[in-house]
Amino acid sequence: MSGEPVVGKDELDKAIPTSITIANADESSPSRTNDVAFFRSTLFQILVVGICAFSAPGIWSAMNGLGVGGSQTPNLVNAANALLYAFMTVTCFAGPWLTNAIGFRWTLSLGTLGYPLYAAGLYVNNRFGGTWLVYMGAVTCGISAGFFWSVEGAIATGYPEQHKRGRYIATWFTFRNFGNIIGGAISLGLNHNVNQRGKVGYQTYLGFIAIQCLGCLFALLLSNPEKVQRDDGTRIEAPRGIPWRTELREMWRLARSKSILLLIPLFWYFGWCQAYPGTYLATYFTVRSRALGSFLSAVLGTFSTWLGGILVDLHWAKSRRTRAISTYVLITILNSATWIWAVIIQNEYRFSLPVLDWGNQAEFGRGFGVYMFERVSYAMVENYIYWCISNLSDSPGDQIRYSSLLRGIETAGVAIGFGVQAVPTTLIATASINLGLWFFALLFSYYATLRVVRKFKQLDKGHDENGGILAA
Repeated sequence: MSGEPVVGKDELDKAIPTSITIANADESSPSRTNDVAFFRSTLFQILVVGICAFSAPGIWSAMNGLGVGGSQTPNLVNAANALLYAFMTVTCFAGPWLTNAIGFRWTLSLGTLGYPLYAAGLYVNNRFGGTWLVYMGAVTCGISAGFFWSVEGAIATGYPEQHKRGRYIATWFTFRNFGNIIGGAISLGLNHNVNQRGKVGYQTYLGFIAIQCLGCLFALLLSNPEKVQRDDGTRIEAPRGIPWRTELREMWRLARSKSILLLIPLFWYFGWCQAYPGTYLATYFTVRSRALGSFLSAVLGTFSTWLGGILVDLHWAKSRRTRAISTYVLITILNSATWIWAVIIQNEYRFSLPVLDWGNQAEFGRGFGVYMFERVSYAMVENYIYWCISNLSDSPGDQIRYSSLLRGIETAGVAIGFGVQAVPTTLIATASINLGLWFFALLFSYYATLRVVRKFKQLDKGHDENGGILAA
């Protein structure tokens, strides 16, 4: 189990379990918790993927948190982001094949390489006005980011122990939000005197590029699943060398499963609505207000992510069913109220066309407040849907398939959302569609929650029948 098992076609049934097999530690193996090196622990792996999430997509989010990449007008960056996510959709679905060939660690490293080129394109456009590198960076980033998204999701949801998944997913997203926190702080410091609409200073991008270049090196600290040890002294077995036809068959099997079908509307909503907040910020707010929005949204988003993780993990209620459904209800109320408020505000702004700056608190507070609530509810939805994925299977093999399928659907939604916004489309129409998609996804996501609860019961039953040892 310490090596990487290569699986032949005849051993297929053993190689692809629907749930991971956890081998019990014996007396002769160095598998006791106190013998586990920290760099092989699940916590260390989450820290690694978190640092990579900070340096690559986190900094990317920081730039887009400034309002469509910090540009003066939204159309160019919205078009580039639509192109980026179109390529990303394809490579996200292809993630399991690459990971099967080169492993989790190298896939994670490879997935970071396109992000600095995207930032470089924004820098060149901001300083010199050229657009070619924006589009080239978008294509390159889209290709690499699809692989990154599929594998980081599988690591964050498949590596941790079951009772830690909500908090470890929150840890992963916290690192990603640090990108927005640091990026927003840098931009706020550089642009705090710019109290008019426009673009951020080109110096803002230099720090972003430097941080993103480090991502590929951080990724090499990751351990592949078979070398990771959980805190109960067990190791994760993830077969490699699976034939591509078999991998395709497994992807198709999961794509038709009820769990995936029920989560598709929520992931589509989650992807589609990402184009709106940045466009809203760039349309109505001054440069320094956009920088403030990038910073504060990350701070509140981090808090919201941890709140979601704690609600599903900690034993404030004895029943996991109660914790899961209560968290779902809280998210439902918060997100529904936020989008109703957003539509009301947007309907007002389409006639008044304000320029909002923190110097005018009377007008600034309402518009900025709805943006903050959008980011808070967005963070709680994000944590919750990945918590749902994490409890569909204990297998990193299945987790990367789940992650690739659902994140591929998410990126398709993002691509179309940015494409529609780049036309451009009136923001009142976009906000109304966001509201409609949210209410459409609610019913399906509720039944997805119930399936996760039933999965808990099955795991508990299997745990009891096997004398405390989790088996496939």
